[in-house]
Amino acid sequence: MPDDQIHRRELRDRIEAVLDQHIRPGLHADGGGVEVVDIDDDHIVQVRMQGACQGCPSSIMTLTMGIEATLKTLIPEIRFLEAVP
Repeated sequence: MPDDQIHRRELRDRIEAVLDQHIRPGLHADGGGVEVVDIDDDHIVQVRMQGACQGCPSSIMTLTMGIEATLKTLIPEIRFLEAVP
């Protein structure tokens, strides 16, 4: 496996761990969730909001103020999150 694929897999594993520990419990309590769709070469993370979070008017605030802020604090190499349908 090439180095960039190894790095991307390690980064995804770290992101999933942060989501599991810090983000998903709160989202699940409200009937929602978040899925990591992809991570590009520039460390832009594409995510999909799920359940009650999908289409919720507050989902953009949840994404930027909650999920993105937490991930960028704990994994500084992440540039930003991008919501995808």
